[in-house]
Amino acid sequence: MWSTIVSYIPGWVIFMQAAITLLCPLGIYFIYKKLYAFASSAGPKMKAIAQPNAESTAESLVSGRYEADLSYLQQAIGGNSDVNFREFVVKGYELRAVLAFVDGMQDEELINRHVMQQLMSGNGGMKEEKQNNRETLTLSALKANLLPLTELEEVKELDKLHERILFGYTALLIEGIPAGLLVGQPNGSIRAITEPTSEALLRGPRIAFSEVLSENTSMLRRQGLNKDLEMKLFEVGSLVKRKLVIAYMKDIVNPDLLEEVKKRVSRIDMDFIAESGYVEQLIEDNILSPFQQIQNTERPDRVINALLEGRVALLLDGTPFALIVPVTFSMLLQSPEDYFERWLPGTLLRMLRFFAAFMALMAPALYISFISFHPGLIPTELVISIIETRQGVPFPSVIEVLILEVSIEILREAGIRLPKPIGPAMGIVGGLIIGDAAVNAGIVSPFLVIVVAVTAISSFSIPMYSAGITLRILRFVGMMFAAVLGMLGTILFMLLIFIHLTKLKSFGVPYVTPFSPLRLSDWKDLYIRVPLPLMKRRPEMMKTQKKKRRA
Repeated sequence: MWSTIVSYIPGWVIFMQAAITLLCPLGIYFIYKKLYAFASSAGPKMKAIAQPNAESTAESLVSGRYEADLSYLQQAIGGNSDVNFREFVVKGYELRAVLAFVDGMQDEELINRHVMQQLMSGNGGMKEEKQNNRETLTLSALKANLLPLTELEEVKELDKLHERILFGYTALLIEGIPAGLLVGQPNGSIRAITEPTSEALLRGPRIAFSEVLSENTSMLRRQGLNKDLEMKLFEVGSLVKRKLVIAYMKDIVNPDLLEEVKKRVSRIDMDFIAESGYVEQLIEDNILSPFQQIQNTERPDRVINALLEGRVALLLDGTPFALIVPVTFSMLLQSPEDYFERWLPGTLLRMLRFFAAFMALMAPALYISFISFHPGLIPTELVISIIETRQGVPFPSVIEVLILEVSIEILREAGIRLPKPIGPAMGIVGGLIIGDAAVNAGIVSPFLVIVVAVTAISSFSIPMYSAGITLRILRFVGMMFAAVLGMLGTILFMLLIFIHLTKLKSFGVPYVTPFSPLRLSDWKDLYIRVPLPLMKRRPEMMKTQKKKRRA
């Protein structure tokens, strides 16, 4: 017996190979960790060495010498074909001046009427006997007498000035004044305010965010007068900078949540943040989870309601989609229309969405489990009907389901990419034609067409498009579990999802709250949307400063 056991023990060469296989990755990991720690500690020193000295800093300041300052700007940004320099003379002072701006990014009427006309016509200028005194025009006099503008920013660094010009500001330089002025705000052409396209409602406000940050912040302000609505401005992007605003209710939000959001936003380090989806992926808790941990919306009313619950919103310039944090799974199945209708229809619609989400996720897996492994669990009359419809189908149930599911997903994606007039029609007609042709060809059974159609319709009922994508991805995983282990695999798949959801958090808030941890006080806005007079308190999960919704 012992000789038999010893014969199964591998030789020392195998043990050495196993040890080397284990030690090599560990050695590489520790070397990388040491190098990373050394680079992190050396980083601040290297940055300190690279800082410009006082002399170079002084040379980059606006000097008031017209030729030198203008020459610096022309060398720095004059090579851009869309940058213009408009030179003129300030009448009454006989001082040379220049406006530097980018085509299409300024309010031409404001610049012409309140800057050019004021300075070139001599309005607010000196008296006739002092016109030849070139030193009487000061920066304070310029602001007080010559420029009737509400938005004036003084800039003393030439580097910052030419950066602001490229960002769309109009810069004013006047001979003898050691500072530049940014007049107005960037004001390029924008699209009109439209209805939300991804969150359409039958009843509710018909207004959606636009791509202009100032328009979006003003929409939030116009939702209602509240002095506690605060907005903090950040800049994101290392090469191409964009503005990002964090909005919250000062007297409601949890300070710890607010600090965590600011910390994550300040850590964003990327060349260009093209859309709020970039921000969402860079600040979420678990990048490997298929479930979205940040809600995106283009509805100002949804954002303001979230702020009143103690949440935080992020608005990025250049995109109509705002982000809301933290988020829970139940929020993804809620619609603003639930609160605009009375509580009974709102509750019914919400419960239908929860059922539809379950069907969109599990219907194909349950079909495979029952047909392939547990036909005895199906009622006799129904199983006989299914067997008759499957006569002549050459594929097992999992291949049959995959054929139709993949076809539906391709049709859905094609319908989105096609022009709007023909996209929906193509999706409907294509689905009908493919389903009918597949049944007539004997590739799939008619009963499966019903199952796949119910699944597709159920996924359309999810209010959040991103949440629907998650269920569509997991649906295929559930089908694989069911194809291998039957009903046991389906149950195992659901248990794995529940375990993952229980461990998942969004900015410190458990993702499946109020299920786990159990908070019965928050169930009043879960499956059942109780009447509004009974919703007296804000969600306990948010740990807000003010617990009650009423003053």
